Amino acid sequence: MKLLRPLVTAAALIAAALVAPPAAQAVQASAAAGASAADHVCDPADTAACMLPFPNNWFTVADSGTATGRRVNLSPLATPRAVGAVPIDPKEWNRSDGFSPGSAMLTRVPGLDLAKTGAAPITDMARSLAPDAPIALVDAATGERWPYFAELDANASESRRLLLVRPARNFREGHRYLVLLRNLKDASGNAIKPTDAVQRMLSGKTIGGTEKARGDALRRTVSELNGHHVSTDGLYLAWDFTVASTRSLTERAIHMRDDAFGKLGGKAPTFKVDKVTDFTTDQDPYLARRVEGTVDVPSYLDLPGGPAGSSLHYGKNGLPEQLPGNVQKANFRCNVPRSALNEPAQPVMYGHGLLGSASEIDSEKLRKASQDHNILICATDWIGMATGDVPNVASVLLNISRFNTVPDRQQQSYLDFQFLGRDLIHPQGFASSTAFQTPAGKSFIGGGLAYAGASQGGIQGVALTALAKDFTRSALIVPGINYSTMLNRSVDFSEYEQILNISYPDKMEQQLVLNLIQMLWDRGEGDGYAAHVTRDPLPGTPAHKVLVHEAFGDHQVANIATEVMARTMGDVRVRQPAMAPGRKPDVTPFWDLSAVPGYPYDGSSLVIWDAGTPAPPLTNTPNTAGDDPHGSTRGSAEAMSQLAEFLRTGQLIDTCAGAPCTIPPQG
Repeated sequence: MKLLRPLVTAAALIAAALVAPPAAQAVQASAAAGASAADHVCDPADTAACMLPFPNNWFTVADSGTATGRRVNLSPLATPRAVGAVPIDPKEWNRSDGFSPGSAMLTRVPGLDLAKTGAAPITDMARSLAPDAPIALVDAATGERWPYFAELDANASESRRLLLVRPARNFREGHRYLVLLRNLKDASGNAIKPTDAVQRMLSGKTIGGTEKARGDALRRTVSELNGHHVSTDGLYLAWDFTVASTRSLTERAIHMRDDAFGKLGGKAPTFKVDKVTDFTTDQDPYLARRVEGTVDVPSYLDLPGGPAGSSLHYGKNGLPEQLPGNVQKANFRCNVPRSALNEPAQPVMYGHGLLGSASEIDSEKLRKASQDHNILICATDWIGMATGDVPNVASVLLNISRFNTVPDRQQQSYLDFQFLGRDLIHPQGFASSTAFQTPAGKSFIGGGLAYAGASQGGIQGVALTALAKDFTRSALIVPGINYSTMLNRSVDFSEYEQILNISYPDKMEQQLVLNLIQMLWDRGEGDGYAAHVTRDPLPGTPAHKVLVHEAFGDHQVANIATEVMARTMGDVRVRQPAMAPGRKPDVTPFWDLSAVPGYPYDGSSLVIWDAGTPAPPLTNTPNTAGDDPHGSTRGSAEAMSQLAEFLRTGQLIDTCAGAPCTIPPQG
């Protein structure tokens, strides 16, 4: 994005101005956040960086008022410091009752060789569940072993390289997990011994009060592991962490929805049509009309109109509260296909891609699909990550303390979409306006509401779908969870990484930053909602069905993120044959995903579309080989026909004649 180039230059200048004596900065932040000397600041079990290992219950406190019984308690003395000086203010993090359900386990193991150790790689996640696996993730309550894949950060030098252990499907919300590293080996096959500090902790011969407290916790973890019949022989390190509860992850967005629709009652949201554009067949062979305007949505942000950079306004009950008279003017853009002149079209809300806008629906691919399948497509901006948010998104990478402004606006955008959806189906909504009627006064709108979103629209569509009451079917095109996994693996991150390299040049700290911001991003992206889409619906919400399209070798949304999302949802079946033999390098391709049993299939599904792009790298780096297939499904008649049928009926049909779904590259 050209806009980012001057922002990167400005970032360097701002970073230089931020430099201040570290001790003074830490004292100021500590006082502001109310930290005390009694707080657990650093974990003495891993001294490579203050907040390692992460996530970690060492950085929590007991709290009987939360759903998990714990509360995150990060100290500003521990958080990474921008340009080595300015610590992250942990206020927003400390609202949480646990860590991200998609968080990677982070720790530094000098000399570690994963192949010699026999740790489960991205190509063989089943190995993570072997009784003698050198890394074990164990549910503390049930003893259930949790699947994962392990990798070393390929973006860091050897001296700053972290071990990253990523869940193959999200951890269960509200549960506590035990992490065990044992029988680790270096490149020569030699055993890697625990640090002197860990050896002292295991023996009880600790030095100082902090080490003693950590030793007590370590021995309790060892005892729990042994109680679940997990051997701790050859232990290198062990710790525990608590996953944030469903309430902690979703209660803000649910409250905003219920409060706003409660005030609305049974009425249609107020809307205003600003512009109507009619097209001749010469001007547009696909569209008859475009309608643009705004929908009035209660704003729960802290500035009038909720502009970029605003945050949620919290009431005394700790939940988002609408300031008197604060209204979000959510833009809408609706394209009416020519087919709707003869037969009412199905209303489908569309979610745009990365930092884009509602105008994405004007692409020829979507206009053609609208006409071919008689779909009236409407969109609003994903505020928080729309074009107008680019300067704020860039600026928060300099000051991570402000990162909440991104997911806060995204939570408002979920409400914006839901109000747009209500206007699309309410008799006194858009259907009552001449802008959405034929010259004879017949409504262009007919059929049930559905959602389709691509790329960011798929990622955000996961959360929107989990919250939605007015539709139960969503097409999620090249989506994934979560951003902390996707960013290093996406070509789109390269320019933003330049800013992060200025504020947090240490690659070890960068991984901590990515996993810290994921904790807040969970409130405003699919990672915090995926477990409640197809089953275990959120309070007052129906279960939904999804059709997921994956583009094999995707350069922008990594395939691993799509497949973790599908496993986390739980009821998503993969269409088989998914790919030609040998195309996917996994020992068991699409491990832990059951096959679609037959067609038409009345359930949620994952379909792989192969445009011939080389397989993605096995490291946490982007795929840059071959043509990027990210947008290829939207140019495929077979893919779009499958998608349209699902949006209309909720059924998956096989448009690939029983063979792997292949399409030519579309760019």
